[in-house]
Amino acid sequence: MKVLHFGAGNIGRGFIGKLLSESGFEVIFVDVNQPVIDLINNNKEYIVNVVGDETYQDKVTNISALNSNSDNVIKLFNEVNLITTAVGPNVLKFIAPVISKGIEYRNKYKNEKSLNIIACENMLKASSHLKSLVIQNLSNKQLVKNIGFVDSAVDRIVPPAIESDKHTLDVTVESFYEWIVDENQFYGDIPKIHGIKCVDNLLSYVERKLFTLNTGHAITAYLGNLKNFSTIDKAIQNSEIQTIVTNAMKESGEVLIKRYGFDRTKHINYIHKILERFHNPYLNDDVKRVGREPLRKLSPNERLIKPLSGTIEFALPNNALLHGIAAAFHYDNPNDNESIKLQEAIDGHGFLETLSQFTGLEKDSLISKEIYKIYKKLK
Repeated sequence: MKVLHFGAGNIGRGFIGKLLSESGFEVIFVDVNQPVIDLINNNKEYIVNVVGDETYQDKVTNISALNSNSDNVIKLFNEVNLITTAVGPNVLKFIAPVISKGIEYRNKYKNEKSLNIIACENMLKASSHLKSLVIQNLSNKQLVKNIGFVDSAVDRIVPPAIESDKHTLDVTVESFYEWIVDENQFYGDIPKIHGIKCVDNLLSYVERKLFTLNTGHAITAYLGNLKNFSTIDKAIQNSEIQTIVTNAMKESGEVLIKRYGFDRTKHINYIHKILERFHNPYLNDDVKRVGREPLRKLSPNERLIKPLSGTIEFALPNNALLHGIAAAFHYDNPNDNESIKLQEAIDGHGFLETLSQFTGLEKDSLISKEIYKIYKKLK
């Protein structure tokens, strides 16, 4: 069994590619990074260092790689029944035309076998979004009738390689992971993948992860950045930061309990598990990396504003979430285009106007004024 996996970065190799290989698939990575492609084809294997309560190594084999510009990628659409991605939400628009060509190629040879595509991205309904992008590039929308675009929720912290590891395929990942998929969106048989969990209520799991892991991770990064901590584990050891992050996840958790009927005790245990993950010193999880792309993270359907909106909807406390949002507006990173744009907007139009522009919150609302008050205090 062959699978095409778009994205040969750390998440692609250390998380999705690893599980696919363990499930017996021949994993064909598709990427634009030619040095990485060459390493995969020359080495035919790599090591995944799993760190957590237990630390061990797994070897990933049965792999190869192609450049996304290669015609062979298109031809392989006639041979595979599964395609996965781990390229980042902003890159989906660039791989969509390649996928569209592959679907056209299948149609040319009248291939009516089922094909399932799972976008494993840190984004709500990433596969559905990818489907819309693919359809835009198709000559006939009906060509996707026997293709499942399966939304998923993925959760595993995979830090970027340190400088000494940049010329190797080896990657470090935390021991915890979740790969949850919507069982209702598959076309035909559901592929047997090690570690995957099929559910019929994916949105509740997506929001659980978004409102807990992603919310807490981002707030830890933005508060940690203000206090000049370099990594997440160092930041979360600060008692003030840990208190705010824990309370923010509890506030967002109350939204989940109201909305989906989550068991409160189980969810509090889930929050504590997330905090344990933040404390993992082996990950060397860089604060700047976690805080990058602040405009995306501050958008209405993302990890900071969406849980806040839930607290407003259900009239719940939200002071810790407000602290996290205020801290995000202090994220000033000259190597991050979104950070530059954010700071320029604040300088040019003022805080409240910028807050409204990027979050959708009414600039004259009590919530916006409270965020501004906290922003000034943090400054």
